Amino acid sequence: MNLQEELKINLQKEFNWVPPKQLYIDIIRIKKPYGHSTILAEFIALQLKKRISLRKIMRQAIKFSKEANTKGLKIQIAGRIQGKEKAQIKWIQTGRVPLQTIRAKMDYCAYSVRTIYGILGIKIWIFIGDK
Repeated sequence: MNLQEELKINLQKEFNWVPPKQLYIDIIRIKKPYGHSTILAEFIALQLKKRISLRKIMRQAIKFSKEANTKGLKIQIAGRIQGKEKAQIKWIQTGRVPLQTIRAKMDYCAYSVRTIYGILGIKIWIFIGDK
């Protein structure tokens, strides 16, 4: 049984799918995954759980997003970063991130991750280009 059939069976069980109706699933591979904010946030969350240095994680995320040909990136991480007593907000920005421009095509994600120190919030803005 392949991945597509397993997914189909699980969805049918989850939504109480009636047998006469058919369910079609298309799996599409993302060509540049680090150009999407949710995938980049999951990458950062996984690295934070492994207790890797915050600056190193941010530099890697910037490198991956540049490879995906994004025009700008802003990452903000808030909470008890690396176990500090007081909560902090750390952010880094590269390129253009026009948050006030309506015609700018942006990809945004807010993601929370549970670490041994507590919950951290990750926000990512990716500037894709003008419409």
